[in-house]
Amino acid sequence: MASKTFNVGIVGYALSAKVFHIPFIQNVPSLKIYAFVQRHPKADDSAKKDFLDAKVYESTEELVEDKNVDLVVVATPPASHFEIAKLSLENGKHVVVEKPFVPTHKEAQELISLSTKHHRILTVYQNRRWDADFLTVSELINEGTLGRVVEFETHFDRHRPQSASGGWKATPGPGAGVVYDLGTHLMDQVVTLYGFPKRITGFVGTQRENNTTGFEDSCTILLHYDDMLATVKAAVVSPEKEQLRYWIRGSKGSFKKYHLDSQEDQLKAGKKPSDAGFGVEPEDRHGVLSLIEGNSVSRKPHPTARAATWTAYYAQMAKAMAGEGDVPVKPEDGAGLIRLVELARRSSKEGRTLEV
Repeated sequence: MASKTFNVGIVGYALSAKVFHIPFIQNVPSLKIYAFVQRHPKADDSAKKDFLDAKVYESTEELVEDKNVDLVVVATPPASHFEIAKLSLENGKHVVVEKPFVPTHKEAQELISLSTKHHRILTVYQNRRWDADFLTVSELINEGTLGRVVEFETHFDRHRPQSASGGWKATPGPGAGVVYDLGTHLMDQVVTLYGFPKRITGFVGTQRENNTTGFEDSCTILLHYDDMLATVKAAVVSPEKEQLRYWIRGSKGSFKKYHLDSQEDQLKAGKKPSDAGFGVEPEDRHGVLSLIEGNSVSRKPHPTARAATWTAYYAQMAKAMAGEGDVPVKPEDGAGLIRLVELARRSSKEGRTLEV
C-alpha cells in the first residue's frame, strides 16, 4: 500500500458519492476524505454534518484552489464532468471521473491532453471491472476453460416499465441515456477482455410505453470481432424472476449466470466494504458451467470468485499517485468507450453497422 496519505476532494454529495465512492475511499488507509463541494446542503443531507473534520466548499473553484487537495473525485451528472475535470487538471490535481467519462470523445481527448501537459493522473471510475461475476468470467476465459469463445452476452436487464422521473438518468441531455449509463459498464468489461471491436451495430431507443421525453432507456449493441460476437444489452421491460447477466459460449463449454454483482445492493442496505461477507455472493446465485466431456455435456454450478471489491480501484489509484503502479483505468480506455457510445447511437439512427 502507498505510504503517503493523499487528501481527496469530492465534487458532489448524492448517491454516486455516498454509495459508490466514499465507502471505498475510506477503506484505503493512504486516502483521506479531506473536502467536499456541496452547493445546497439540507438538514438531512449535509456533508458537513456527516464528516465533521472535512472542509465543505460551495464551488469547485474553491476546492481546486486548496493546495492540500491531491485528488479530485468528480461525482456529478455527466454534463458537468468535462468542466470540473478540466478545472481540476489545470490546477494540478489528480482526477477520478465517474462514468460516463464525458459526453463526447472530443472532450475526452482534450482532457487526456491536459493530464499529459500538467503531469497529472486522469482516470475513469469503471468500478465494475472488479465485480465478482466479471472476475469469474475473466478467469474462465483467460484459463481457456471455455475454449475458443464465439459468443459473449452481457446483460443489465431490469423490469421497470414505468417512466423514471427526474435526474440525468431519466432526462435527455449531454451524457444521458442508457448507453452512457449502463452501456459503458457493459462495453468496458468486453473491451477489458478482448480489446476494442472492429465493427459495431447499435439498436438504441425506448421500451417504455409512455415515454414522452424520448429518453433512451434500452439498448442492444453488437460488438463485432474477427472470430467472436459480443452482445451488450440493457432492457427496462424484462419480466423475469431472475435476470440473465452472462451467457458465454465457446468450443469447449459455456457459462451462464443470473443476478447482478452483490456489492451495490449490500451498500444500499448499509453494509460496508470492511464488513465480513461484503462482496461475497450466496451459493444460490452462482453461475452454471457446461463442459464437453466425451460425447456428452456436463453441467454443474460454478463458484463465483471472491471479489477484490471496488476497494481495489482506489487502492490501485493510491499506488499510482505514489508512483508505485499503473492507474486503475487508463483514460484512453474511457475515451475509447465514449467513441463506442457515439458510434452505437449513430449506428442505431442510421440503421447500419459502422467501422470502429
